[in-house]
Amino acid sequence: MKVFKKMLILLVILALVMPLMACRGKDNEKTGDEADVAEAPDEAEEPDEAEEPADAEEPDEAEEPADAEEPDEAEEPADAEEPDEADADEPDAGVEPYKIGIVTGTVSQGEEEFQEAVALIEKHGEDKIVHTTYPDNFATETETTISQYVNLASDPEVKAIVVGQAVPGTAAAIDKVRETRPEMMFICGVVAEDPGVMAEKADINTLVDEISMGKTIPTEAQRMGAKTLVHYSFPRHLGYATIANRLNIMKETAEELGLELVEVNAPDPTGDQGVSGAQQFIIEDVPRQVAKYGKDTAFFSTNCAMQEPLIRTVFEEGAILPQQCCPSPYHGYPAALSIEVKGHEGDVQYMLDSIAAKLKEGGQENRMSTWGVPLNMLMIDAGVTFAMKWLDGEVERDDLEAYKDTVREVAAGRNAEDIQITNYVDPEKGELENFFLFLAPFYDFSK
Repeated sequence: MKVFKKMLILLVILALVMPLMACRGKDNEKTGDEADVAEAPDEAEEPDEAEEPADAEEPDEAEEPADAEEPDEAEEPADAEEPDEADADEPDAGVEPYKIGIVTGTVSQGEEEFQEAVALIEKHGEDKIVHTTYPDNFATETETTISQYVNLASDPEVKAIVVGQAVPGTAAAIDKVRETRPEMMFICGVVAEDPGVMAEKADINTLVDEISMGKTIPTEAQRMGAKTLVHYSFPRHLGYATIANRLNIMKETAEELGLELVEVNAPDPTGDQGVSGAQQFIIEDVPRQVAKYGKDTAFFSTNCAMQEPLIRTVFEEGAILPQQCCPSPYHGYPAALSIEVKGHEGDVQYMLDSIAAKLKEGGQENRMSTWGVPLNMLMIDAGVTFAMKWLDGEVERDDLEAYKDTVREVAAGRNAEDIQITNYVDPEKGELENFFLFLAPFYDFSK
């Protein structure tokens, strides 16, 4: 019986243990299967080796984006753009905005200078060039003249002022402007005030070589057949050192050549009779002088406003005219000979050819002349060009050799390569390094 009980207990225990062992075996199998499944991708998919993502994703070497995209070397933008070197000739790069003022007489006092200013405005634009005029009666309206300069200088962008004719009052105007704008550049043409004074006031001064003209005018007049030379002027002009010196040299030269020089006192255009009165005097006096001395009489006047009536009357009387006070094909000739200027303002050869045609019609091609280049216009053009070079950083302000080179460049563009440039020699101060004299040859209208 005891044995039976023991066997029964053993069976019960076995019955209880067997299911547990069976479950554990299944769990072990399942765990092993899952482990195989979990490890299978390492062998089946093996993405790390088969696809080699680490290597495949190595764009730094495979695609080499750093080299492939190397725009710095391949496109070389630094060299390609380099505006500072490639565009070194561009004057506007790094240049402060600026304007240049031009001061001239009115059309009645100096038409060619006025027209040159208009032409430069058209060339460079109103944003670069500002133009004003001094009054016709500048001798008695000095304050008005000064105020015109001051008005120009009131614009802070105006960095340089180019003067067509530095009439009396210009030195005072420069002093007034520099009270508030000491840095202002001044380039003055046709200087009428004392050269020694103006050399200390303006940066650059220019003038036709009036001293040399004291020899060239009588010499040309004689070559044209003159026996007498009539010289028109007035006390104010004769008070200018250059005009007075030129007259003295003319007298000496005329005597050497056997010419009779006759001085005639004409009305001052800035006086009571004004421009119209001075012009009317010329119209009436030339015939009187021709009647007295004959057709082989040469005429010369020191005033711009007198040139048109002088040229017309000399042409009509068949007398002789070596040149104007400011020799130029545009000075007096177009209006005197009814030559159309519009559309040909800068065409010097057109004007020379037109004058030649008119003179030949009247048989005067061998008895009237001028210079082949409009010097007053050239002075303004060269002054503006040099001022722009300075403001653009191309030249130094005090580089006078660069200025002379600029004059030659501008002259070459006007078919005047043979222009002569010398320095004015002051009787007291000697050679003035910033005061230049221009001389050009006579133009032969008979060719």
